[in-house]
Amino acid sequence: MPERSVPASAIWALGLTQIIGYGTLYYSFSILAPAMGKEFGLSEGWIFGALSASLFAGSLFAPIAGRWADRYGAGRIMTVGSAAAALALALCAIAPGQTTFVLALLAMELASSFVLYSAAFVAIVQIGAPRPQRSITHLTLIAGFASTLFWPLTSTLHDYLTWREVYLVFAALHLGLCLPIHAWLRRLSHRNAEDRSTLNEDPSTPDVVAIFDPRHQQLVFVLMMTAFAVEGFVLSAVLIHMVPLTEALGLGATGLVVSAMFGPAQVASRFVNMLFGGRLSQTYLAVIAASLLTAGLGVLLATTPWSPGALAFVVLFGLGSGLTSIVGGTLPLELFGRKGYGARLGWVGAARQFTSAFAPFALAMMMARTSVTSALWVLAGVSTAGVIAFFSISLIRRRERLSREVIKHEEVSLIERRKEEAEAI
Repeated sequence: MPERSVPASAIWALGLTQIIGYGTLYYSFSILAPAMGKEFGLSEGWIFGALSASLFAGSLFAPIAGRWADRYGAGRIMTVGSAAAALALALCAIAPGQTTFVLALLAMELASSFVLYSAAFVAIVQIGAPRPQRSITHLTLIAGFASTLFWPLTSTLHDYLTWREVYLVFAALHLGLCLPIHAWLRRLSHRNAEDRSTLNEDPSTPDVVAIFDPRHQQLVFVLMMTAFAVEGFVLSAVLIHMVPLTEALGLGATGLVVSAMFGPAQVASRFVNMLFGGRLSQTYLAVIAASLLTAGLGVLLATTPWSPGALAFVVLFGLGSGLTSIVGGTLPLELFGRKGYGARLGWVGAARQFTSAFAPFALAMMMARTSVTSALWVLAGVSTAGVIAFFSISLIRRRERLSREVIKHEEVSLIERRKEEAEAI
């Protein structure tokens, strides 16, 4: 295989494993949850509560998974993660009671830390893709079809199989497809990087930590974490309640039709960014993504219950969500470089997953105690905080850049003056 074709084939292979990973470990759950609850004698609310608790536990483990990806290689931990995901799905399928079911669900979410986006983004960097930001965009575009494929696939399988048998099929997918692909990626990254600890030396992605004053590095990281946590909260709260939310605002059955536009809008934003966003700073892209989420909520509040307004909300929200998936992998790389990239992605994933776990419950409580409109105003305010955080990072970068240009100009001027003085002597 020609060396130049390696990154492209790796991206397509990773795209397949991400579709399977998100489809089996996340999107399929909502289809199978009613049958799970019925068999165990539990309400759907209890089942989804168990999922939220597992997501929360997974968020605590994400930074550890990121550090391991840096230390041992993403390909290696994704290979182990595929085996762990298959085992967790199988354990869930044979769980005899509520306790073992919840423990298996927890194991599934822990395994997801090793096989989903955060690990895949690190794998792209470690493979040695010449333009990792662009490769990450391509990956999110491919993986964006996970829900489109796995919602109907899971429903079709469930028409003929029990939920336990469906999970056994999914376990076989992880063993038969994902594990061999991740093992191949492990060998690929080993051939393309002599030392993982020096990956940040690739000239195509310079180690940009140097542009930050040491006093600002921690501030930028905290701002980035805050912004991603806010986005995770807003996205999770709205997406889980999308259909009942639009119905409560007086849109009725139209809400279901409008909500269906979210997926296409999400994929469209990734496609447009892939074609035209190559030269755009990822910091600016993060500001745009957060602004689209906020604008969508603003349009919904301003136009409800007007159906075209609701459609504009879903499209804007879908565009923002699609870009958010991209900047979640590209912004830490642009701001801090390749060294320690996995650990930083782990913290980003933890921040998002932590807030995402509690967001649906928080929004439900706000809607129950106040009103849907009041809850949306609060959500819009929270979303605005994400825009401010990303914009603050942009301002800090701009100030640092201007400061460095001034210093460089002064150094050049000093050299020129010394030359003139030497010539005069």
